[in-house]
Amino acid sequence: MKQSKRDTTLSEKDALQDLLDCEKLLMSYYSMALTEGSSQSFRKAILKNYSAHAETQFQVFEQMLSRGYYEVQPAAKMMIDQNAEKFEKIKKQISAQ
Repeated sequence: MKQSKRDTTLSEKDALQDLLDCEKLLMSYYSMALTEGSSQSFRKAILKNYSAHAETQFQVFEQMLSRGYYEVQPAAKMMIDQNAEKFEKIKKQISAQ
């Protein structure tokens, strides 16, 4: 039996995940456009849209978190310290050049 569009519905979790994925994708496109933009007015418009989608993405994330649909694992202190050290080394290398 062939399913029609109206027979297919997303659960709340799937709908929120889809929306989160879309917002993340839009943000990556806006980020790319921002780095490639050569006009100040264009960059300003892109940055405005990027900020709006960043806010929407975070709101969707918070909704998923509050409903138990998105689990965040806290990073271990050792992992944080290792990454901080790694980026401090890179920062020193860059500033030495």
